[in-house]
Amino acid sequence: MIYSFHHYYHWLKGGVETGQAYRAKLFRRLGMDARFVFATTFPEHNIWDETRQLGYLDSEVLWMYGFFTNCKPSPVTYTLAKLEAAFEEEFIYSKSGNMATYTFPKRNIYYTAFLVDGSSDLVYSLVMISNGCLVRKDYYTYCRVYSEFYIPVEGRAQLYLRRFYNENGTIAYEEMTDGDKVIYKFPDRLLYSREELVGYMMSCLNLTERDVVLIDGEWGMIDRAAFVQNAFPAKVGFIIHSRHYRYSDEEHVLWYDMFEYAFSHPEKIHFFVTNTDAQSHVLREQFRYYKGKDVRVETIPVAGLEGIRIPEKERKPHSLITAGRLQADKRTDWVIEAVTAARKVIPDLTLDIYGEGSDEGKLRELIDRLGCSSYVRLCGFQKLDEVYQQYEAYVSASLGETFGITLLEAVGSGLPIVAFDLPYGMQVFVEEGKNGYRVSRISSEGLAEGIIRLFTEADLEAFRKYSYRKAEGYLDTAIGKRWMEVLS
Repeated sequence: MIYSFHHYYHWLKGGVETGQAYRAKLFRRLGMDARFVFATTFPEHNIWDETRQLGYLDSEVLWMYGFFTNCKPSPVTYTLAKLEAAFEEEFIYSKSGNMATYTFPKRNIYYTAFLVDGSSDLVYSLVMISNGCLVRKDYYTYCRVYSEFYIPVEGRAQLYLRRFYNENGTIAYEEMTDGDKVIYKFPDRLLYSREELVGYMMSCLNLTERDVVLIDGEWGMIDRAAFVQNAFPAKVGFIIHSRHYRYSDEEHVLWYDMFEYAFSHPEKIHFFVTNTDAQSHVLREQFRYYKGKDVRVETIPVAGLEGIRIPEKERKPHSLITAGRLQADKRTDWVIEAVTAARKVIPDLTLDIYGEGSDEGKLRELIDRLGCSSYVRLCGFQKLDEVYQQYEAYVSASLGETFGITLLEAVGSGLPIVAFDLPYGMQVFVEEGKNGYRVSRISSEGLAEGIIRLFTEADLEAFRKYSYRKAEGYLDTAIGKRWMEVLS
């Protein structure tokens, strides 16, 4: 069995998550049994709905916090009628959009039920307010899955307890929190950290020498050491999704924190995986030079393509697409500013932005401030398999793409690319002046210049053909073969 661990602070549908979902589909086609373990809570989403949307099967997903209960994977089916049946006093009901509010006039209490959508009566979560203070949140699928309890501290609601339930409503275990400190209370044991909870779960998996544990190197609340230390006797693969070091000189290399334990204990890691030959070479040479060790580093792209996608109708002229998490390091604000500037030269230029994230509100404000809503659209998170080929080119202002799944998907649909000349993704997928432009001036102005060059100087048909040729080396068959070789 292959176990793949995800442990970011909270749930996102970004490059790491998309890459893991790709791995799930690839392993499935290769006939490899795999489970994908999510060691994060899902306060704003139903985990099963989220993972299905990315292409996982329910049987492939293990949620660490649900692992110790008997609740089954399920979409949300808990109804308002079932919720109301539990109320023991009269209430006043009102509804607005996807929120249903219950006010209890005899007490200064009201509940807000968050529904799956505005036309639904299916309850995902229930927020309880008492005397103007948040006191509790409940989360549902077909039953109540867990509750969060809060107390007011200096005018803010502070979480102090999570209670996880079995499907019959009995308590399976509790998580008591005090800032960054947690204690887990089970009927037969106390665990004093998230790392101990990871260890308990991994001990329940009964790992053997035939199993493989894949650890995705990413930021999170759980120390990566916990996954490595508790994997024995399984083989351990450590997957690197980003730049792996901050700084190096003749005597020292400073790894990023998320890689520190694995790089300090390479004897516990059977193989490392990076996305590109360039990064694999750098990592091998750094181990030889700074550590005097040879380590096994494999190059396996985080994602691949089922095939080349050819548009069935003409692409929209002067149309740009960008996609990814809407967060600070992606600099989507620069993309918007660049398109606004480039439109002075290319009057019918348009931009569609796909993705979701913490910067969405700021980007909406920027679009309003620049007055560009007629040609810049925020399109939300969507599956883009059949979308890229509708556009003429792809643009990115990301400040860190060691691979760039969206870059791969773009060339797989024949798109030229304009993005910053940073390692490693752009240098892999874009040949300067052949299928795009690598922008050395890291700013919205530099990006605007690249966009203008693309639509005023480039032979777009030749650029498209070169992108398709680039994509041919990243088909599923080739990536599946690499995984078979590494895991055999």
